Amino acid sequence: MKKRIVIFGATGYIGAYFTDYCIDHLPDDYEVVACARRGVDFYQKKDVTAAKVDICRQEDFEKLPTENVYAIVNLTGLLPAYMKKYDPFAYVQTNITGSLRIMEYARKAGADRALYTQTWADQAGYWGSTEVLSPSLPRKLLFTGDHAFYAITKCTVVDTMEYYKEEFGIKNFVFRLPNVYMYAPESTYFVDGREKKIGYRYMIEEAVSGHDIELWGNPDAFKDILYVKDLCQMMYKALFANVNGGTYNAGTGIRTTLREQIEGMISVFAPEGSHPQIHEVPMNDSFTSFVMDIDNARSELGYEPEYTYIRYLEDYKKERELKRFDELWAGKK
Repeated sequence: MKKRIVIFGATGYIGAYFTDYCIDHLPDDYEVVACARRGVDFYQKKDVTAAKVDICRQEDFEKLPTENVYAIVNLTGLLPAYMKKYDPFAYVQTNITGSLRIMEYARKAGADRALYTQTWADQAGYWGSTEVLSPSLPRKLLFTGDHAFYAITKCTVVDTMEYYKEEFGIKNFVFRLPNVYMYAPESTYFVDGREKKIGYRYMIEEAVSGHDIELWGNPDAFKDILYVKDLCQMMYKALFANVNGGTYNAGTGIRTTLREQIEGMISVFAPEGSHPQIHEVPMNDSFTSFVMDIDNARSELGYEPEYTYIRYLEDYKKERELKRFDELWAGKK
């Protein structure tokens, strides 16, 4: 019988890409079990084992297999970006209680390991004071802002996973995520309950239209641009890594300036014959520069980023044209 990798949140933005990556790369003696609150028929039509599971409902876990469960992957979570009105109890119900149910399922099913995506907001206290974020830095949360309580609930899950590791031997792999870049049809998100445009997707669409693009703030400010398929590669390698787990900063270790970002968008997406210009607006807000230290992901997981900034944009363009998951994500927000 095949070993099972049970993916919770398989129809989300990261979940769809990661589930797809596993389906394409897993050896023949492994299989995916795709779990989500909605949209699982997308996988069933592709002959992928799937189950409609709401992690807030204990009875839904009875639908899941209890034998040959090798790993569970927790990609669930309520995010501030999707919260129109602040509700701390909703964070607790989904992020903490739901994840606890997942870990109990992993324990009862005898899973070898558990993977989880953590927010980089657990290191928010370092932003602006150091440009290189190390996975070994102790937590330093900020206790104000729309990400504060969200980050607290995510940290509670990480501590819960450590308990299950020490008490029950379930290896735990935690991936600290900055913004993960990917094609998705959604163009807005929420900050403190106010709807805002997703900056990089908005600028890409401006480039597609041949429009000039404003560059706000410092053009030399830089980010570590993590493409979703590099994240998928890192997490996939953790499924088979011969280590007991750990915390890994998800990134590339490469600095990409704001100017380089916009120049790349224009070169990849602008229509032939158009010549969009970059207009600097230095008085508007910029962002805090950072790059992720990925040394332990390299040494322990065998991870090596494959997507340079331009290669990411080129692949984004293909995904934007194919719209492979648009049916899955319709009406998500």
